Amino acid sequence: MENQISPKTEVAELELEAVIGFNGHVPTGLKCHPDEEHLVYPLGCTVLIQAINTNKQDFLHGHGNNVSCVTISKSGDYIASGQVTFMGFKADVILWDYKKRELIARLSLHKGKIEDVAFSPNDLYLVSLGGPDDGSVVVWSIAKREAICGSPAAGLNVGNATTVIFSGCRDEMFVTAGNGTIRVWELDLPNRKIWPTECQTGQMKRIVLCITMASDDCFFYLGTTSGDILKMNPRTKLLADSGPVKEKFSLGVSAIKCLKMVGLLVGSGAGLLIFCKSPSYKPIKKLQLQGGITSITLRGEGHQFFVGTEESHIYRVNFTDFKETLIATCHFEAVQDIVFPFGTAELFATCAQKDIRVWHTLSNRELLRITVPNMTCHGIDFMRDGKSIISAWNDGKIRAFAPETGRLMYVINNAHRIGVTAIATTSDCKRVISGGGEGEVRVWQIGCQTQKLEEALKEHKSSVSCIRVKKNNEECVTASTDGTCIIWDLVHLRRNQMILANTLFQCVCYHPEEFQIITSGTDRKIAYWEVFDGSVIRELEGSLSGSINGMDITVEGVYFVTGGNDHLVKVWDYNEGEVTHVGVGHSGNITRIRISPGNQYIISVSADGAILRWKYPFAS
Repeated sequence: MENQISPKTEVAELELEAVIGFNGHVPTGLKCHPDEEHLVYPLGCTVLIQAINTNKQDFLHGHGNNVSCVTISKSGDYIASGQVTFMGFKADVILWDYKKRELIARLSLHKGKIEDVAFSPNDLYLVSLGGPDDGSVVVWSIAKREAICGSPAAGLNVGNATTVIFSGCRDEMFVTAGNGTIRVWELDLPNRKIWPTECQTGQMKRIVLCITMASDDCFFYLGTTSGDILKMNPRTKLLADSGPVKEKFSLGVSAIKCLKMVGLLVGSGAGLLIFCKSPSYKPIKKLQLQGGITSITLRGEGHQFFVGTEESHIYRVNFTDFKETLIATCHFEAVQDIVFPFGTAELFATCAQKDIRVWHTLSNRELLRITVPNMTCHGIDFMRDGKSIISAWNDGKIRAFAPETGRLMYVINNAHRIGVTAIATTSDCKRVISGGGEGEVRVWQIGCQTQKLEEALKEHKSSVSCIRVKKNNEECVTASTDGTCIIWDLVHLRRNQMILANTLFQCVCYHPEEFQIITSGTDRKIAYWEVFDGSVIRELEGSLSGSINGMDITVEGVYFVTGGNDHLVKVWDYNEGEVTHVGVGHSGNITRIRISPGNQYIISVSADGAILRWKYPFAS
């Protein structure tokens, strides 16, 4: 990054302080490290190493696209992760050094996607399984960092293999399973060959979702989409038993883990966690969690274990009392907005799909969650006095919530015709300004008990994407996807000035001295405009690819930040019009970005549900 074009434009890297995010859709993506102090899990293109007892995080950057599988070797020295890529391109498996937190080798053979990876028990080999377009299984030597041999993973008349597991004690045996196929493989190292044996399940046709091996290799268990469990013998390749016969697990067995003391932990797609034993597989202990369970990982021998769900919750469960503790959570949909309360950086609020969440900045903890089912929240703002969170919803309502309890304070029904798309509040807490999908800007008077429509300003032809209010509450600016920004007089409630450009405006900011505004949008240009007459002062090339969706300026007006579809956070010098710092870390499109009051942090949110906290690069 450092030595770019000329010494004048040296761009430094932004320091990433923390990430709130966990991709719960990756099967068995959550892993507890053998040192019992760290969790390893994927988020977008990064693999996170999170200390369990502290807030310390490490990031493994290296994948060019979303991580699709993660595994840790038995000794804990290595991590391997695979990724998705575009049709016909090579998908990499990356081997990481856990202690140094760095990339050891990039193993490229598979195309399209890596379904699963597994280490042999003594860290000799790594086996990787390609996706549906690839369909091959490859064994890699860890010492030489190269492929030993490969083979098609499944026969011609069955579906794809989707999961792989190594034997618990032998380095030469592993098992793959998937849609109608269960195979036990033997590695023949002198001849560089792997030999498969198809397992016989008789009349049963099953699609396998997950697989676990008993520590002494006498049996392995398979969880299926039908909601039952198959127990197979790897020596005879025959079905030992299957169950439960009557009460099958709803939405399939999506995670399964064998315990030392002859029992199984089973997670279902309906979020039910069960401890059961072969051959009846009847629940001995059970627990209902939120979201379909995708990972179960043991801490040590399994006296304690962690569970990851599709709704991006990570739970810690103690085996003896079988009670859950939520230790981490995040958004599992695209985050639409982020906002700080006035004058404090201690907490911030974000909204995504059906929930608004309030976070504690330093500990990344969720303090409050407000959920409105089946709706989408497009924007939020704190009232200046901190007594309410005002939110914009796609059902055309403006809802206000109490920030401590999440109690619904009031609702403005039918605020807009095609959903409320943007919202802002004035600093005297007497007005809310909202923008709708139909392009109207409406000014609401907020009293103690009443909410009254003061004026509907009909100018924009398309949805309003961003609203910012001047400090003295006498003027506001609205950006719209119809290619206009309008500066409104809030005293006489009429239009002052209009700005036209050939772009869909996504964001707008007042310069703190309020004689200029900066805008950006889908044409990737950052434009400075004169408020007085609406003329353009200058235009900067904001990004090389993709729209710019979020922008914020410091209280002093010296620097501003932008983020967009190129996944980069950029810090700009306002007067020079040059990038000073770039932050690499997002793997989805950045939807909004804010600088915290007091200029300590920059927080950016993205379409993959991640919230990233960056250190503000200049001393305030």
